Amino acid sequence: MIQKSTIDRIMEATDIVEVIGEFVQLKKRGANYVGLSPFANERTPSFTVSPAKGIFKDFSTGKGGSAVTFLMELEKFSYPEALKWLAKKYGIEVEETVEAPENREEELRRESLMIVSAFAAKFFHETMLDTEEGQSIGLSYFKERGFTAETIKKFELGYSPDQWEAFTGAAIRNGYKEQFLVESGLSVKRDNGALYDRYRGRVMFPIHSFTGRVIGFGGRTLKKDKNVAKYVNSPESEIYHKSNVLYGLYFAKKAIREQDNCYLVEGYADVLSVHQAGVENVVASSGTSLTTEQIKLIARFTKNITILYDGDAAGIKASLRGLDMILEEGLNVKVVLFPDGHDPDSFVQSKGSSAFKKHIEENKKDFILYKTQILLKEVGNDPIRKADVIREVVESIAKIPDSIKASVFIKECSGLLQIDERALLSELNKMRTAKAKKDEQQRQQQNNRFAEMPDEPHFFDEPVEPEKLAAKEETSQEKEIVRLLLLYGNKIIDWDGNSNTYIGPFIIAELSDVTFDNPICKSIVDIYRSDVENGNLPDDAAFIHHADKAIVNLTVDILATKYSLSENWYEMHKIKVNEEQENMRATILGGIFHLKLHKVKKILDEVVSELKTAQSAEDQDNLQIKYLRMKKVEKSISDFLGTVITR
Repeated sequence: MIQKSTIDRIMEATDIVEVIGEFVQLKKRGANYVGLSPFANERTPSFTVSPAKGIFKDFSTGKGGSAVTFLMELEKFSYPEALKWLAKKYGIEVEETVEAPENREEELRRESLMIVSAFAAKFFHETMLDTEEGQSIGLSYFKERGFTAETIKKFELGYSPDQWEAFTGAAIRNGYKEQFLVESGLSVKRDNGALYDRYRGRVMFPIHSFTGRVIGFGGRTLKKDKNVAKYVNSPESEIYHKSNVLYGLYFAKKAIREQDNCYLVEGYADVLSVHQAGVENVVASSGTSLTTEQIKLIARFTKNITILYDGDAAGIKASLRGLDMILEEGLNVKVVLFPDGHDPDSFVQSKGSSAFKKHIEENKKDFILYKTQILLKEVGNDPIRKADVIREVVESIAKIPDSIKASVFIKECSGLLQIDERALLSELNKMRTAKAKKDEQQRQQQNNRFAEMPDEPHFFDEPVEPEKLAAKEETSQEKEIVRLLLLYGNKIIDWDGNSNTYIGPFIIAELSDVTFDNPICKSIVDIYRSDVENGNLPDDAAFIHHADKAIVNLTVDILATKYSLSENWYEMHKIKVNEEQENMRATILGGIFHLKLHKVKKILDEVVSELKTAQSAEDQDNLQIKYLRMKKVEKSISDFLGTVITR
């Protein structure tokens, strides 16, 4: 367990804009920052970060909270792991409390896979540096490829011994469970139940998550045997989904954001060489076809992708159609081809960093125009094949959501294709109309299936029960008290002659006879009351950074708002908008007594219900006395509210 003093230091050091900015491209808007949601697919930013309040709110999914909450939501960290990540970022020492093998069994399943993957990366790295086999085979390979000691250390490159159980045996001796060795893909189970190493005799490329944790591996064989796969990659697991991962992104994301461009290459070595050459905004799809998820990862940081091809004509043609989905996501795509069979790795190693950068600047071409030129070369003077090329090019342009950008490409391609611009526009409109019609048909089919579903309750047609309405109103009143505590609890009372009392303790004292029914509201009020009794006056940060996610969610929902009144509103419209701070007496007392009034009405309803079932005359008399007493209380509160509101 992390000490509270350490947690406070972490929270004080954390800049929420800086933290979230590592994962989301943020733009300043007024006092806040906005960006595209990392939790949903959207084109219009609904993700807001408030540096003043230290919170984020994603209005598309409803998620919100502190920097800790963000890491928990995005990376599925536990609360302590999120704190440790922030502590590491800001150089704050945190004492590890869970390290013994017997305690590892209590770790969450996902965290256990993370832990064993981290152990594996350390094992492979140290094996390469500290053993004779590792140095003579693994280290010498990386040095021959031109990788420096700094690059080897930064990317945690390693070597897996050419033995059946070298890693597996070491992991088991260190207390790691066989279950997680198998689930992570590091070990393979034989038919007899025994385990053996997956990556025997291979140089190892650890694959890092968005936040820098090792989640998988790529292992390259150095043998010439054609029957041995050149690369073996981690299988799908709870922590590693290859379609959602880009190799090198953890090390590249800052440079991608700063350069507003992402270089996309094919393999591990390409990333290492280009990064080492000083071009750090480079990632790889790790030998897999580019996926929509990977494109969305890049889109968090930039709208510009430059693809660095290795010069293989057949490979280039095969990948052209697949790149259309980058256009669909609204990104700008350029391509660079390397000469004489070079790939990015070999080119930068042989020509040097300066020549590499110069080649990119002088040879980058827009994807649409590049695709048009490549396809035209193949068709020659064949009119039928040329017509097919025209349709294929227009299909790509039709993927672009920005109509102005699409029109520019139509104009450019009409010259290359030697066809009238109006003909291309006509074809483009046909394709877009056909797509819109198809989308509408699919939506209609979904609506029809929903309408035809038997025995499904029609929720919106059902009347809401009075009890549910009452419960909803009660929750609203309790949330209002929490809102007042969070917003104004540390302000001084300035009404009725009082000037030395804080609003928070005043509210707590006034509601000492009230029981909160909503469990989250009750928790917040109980925490507030406990702190006040101990001489502390909590602020909203105490609840924004709370370990209980439900408390954080309610706090952020109360504090975050999607819209705010412009500072220029009055100057522009000369319309005065009354704010609740202008009459704090009405705001605070109104909240307190509206809740009390609701509780009294609830008691009255219970008394009436009990009267209907009371058996003895004595019980009936007692209930009637209680009813009359509560009616007096109800009237006095109602009269008081009328006075407060109208004063």
